[in-house]
Amino acid sequence: MRLTAKIAAGLAIVLPLSASAGELTIATVNNGHMIEMQKLTGHFEKANPGIAVKWVTLEEGILRQRVTTDISTKGGQFDIMTIGMYEAPIWGARGWLEPLDFAAQYDVDDILPAMRGGLSHDGKLYAAPFYGESSMIMYRKDLLDAAGMQMPDNPTWGHVADAAAAMTDKEQGVYGICLRGKPGWGDNVAFLTTMANSFGARWFDEKWRPQLDSAAWHHAVSFYVDLMSRYGPPGSSGNSFNEILALMNEGKCGMWIDATIAASFVTDPKQSKVAGMIAFAQSPVAVTSRGANWLWAWALAVPAGTQQSADAKKFIEWATSKSYIELVASVNGWAAVPTGTRSSTYANANFTAAAKFAEAELKAILSADPSNSTQDPTPYTGVQFAAIPEFQAIGIAVGQQMSAALTGKVTVAQALANSQTAADREMRKAGYY
Repeated sequence: MRLTAKIAAGLAIVLPLSASAGELTIATVNNGHMIEMQKLTGHFEKANPGIAVKWVTLEEGILRQRVTTDISTKGGQFDIMTIGMYEAPIWGARGWLEPLDFAAQYDVDDILPAMRGGLSHDGKLYAAPFYGESSMIMYRKDLLDAAGMQMPDNPTWGHVADAAAAMTDKEQGVYGICLRGKPGWGDNVAFLTTMANSFGARWFDEKWRPQLDSAAWHHAVSFYVDLMSRYGPPGSSGNSFNEILALMNEGKCGMWIDATIAASFVTDPKQSKVAGMIAFAQSPVAVTSRGANWLWAWALAVPAGTQQSADAKKFIEWATSKSYIELVASVNGWAAVPTGTRSSTYANANFTAAAKFAEAELKAILSADPSNSTQDPTPYTGVQFAAIPEFQAIGIAVGQQMSAALTGKVTVAQALANSQTAADREMRKAGYY
């Protein structure tokens, strides 16, 4: 049985659908750029008669679970999957994904090296980036100006806390800082890992022993919980990207540290009430700048075994091409194109003129180094994750503990002790020591 989705009232309703030749079923995340890709799919179908595209659109955490289960069990529900830099090299090495090889005009060398490298294994590209991102600060310059403060390009976490205090006005429904709190290895754990990196923390020592009970992790998580308790919005433990984007666009957040891709949404007057007031800075640091901002790409991949392999690759080539970016620009303007993937986008004067965030975004992406993301040496690569198969289970368990600490159900010390135990159990079970 195949699956598809109908979008109604912003929800993905999953329905059974019989498989048929020439029909592509695509699993994707419910982020703005993916929703726009669905709207533009008619252009692909018109150019490729006989290929129909069906969508399964899911919230980020559910998408990760669904595609992981499907590909590991050879469920065969999807012809194209939206995955990221964590899954692509691991699944490619296991033979779960088909390598991607496109025509010369696709210009694979135009893809930013960090993105191409993070989606490859042994020199083979296993997923093509639809958009790429790092993380950075997006803040209300008008509120900081009113408070008599400025935001340096490379602020400390202490300065960020001072700025959050200055911008908070709870009586007016304005909170100084909005950060991810929703549990998940790609949600609160992604953000907290970059924060902890900057405090000098690491996931594992050189012998693969978890370090979650270290002083650096305790300092970082304590700072986060205190910051959010004082200056964050209520219900932060349930907030992920889309929830905070809505708050930011309503003018309820003084600062948001998250994916650079959000910049195109928060500066869009059609979406944001404070579009003209947003400015940007690089992610904050505590004791080191290493690993302070993440590196990620939402990318399209073909699971091995699909009977629609050729058509699936044809769609991916279309959706991640230069011409697709130009299509989006022609429909929605250059400030709305998916970014973080191609050098040619940042070399385009039309884009840099329309997107005031372009320079800050590219600087963040280029500064992220998955091979050198912590103050002390580690055996793993990755900035906001450790690129090992066991990390997904560990990250999910840790995310639940961090969410519990944020709500006050457990202390930070208890949350980290529980996280250490969970991580140690997974690593022992996997035979790391």
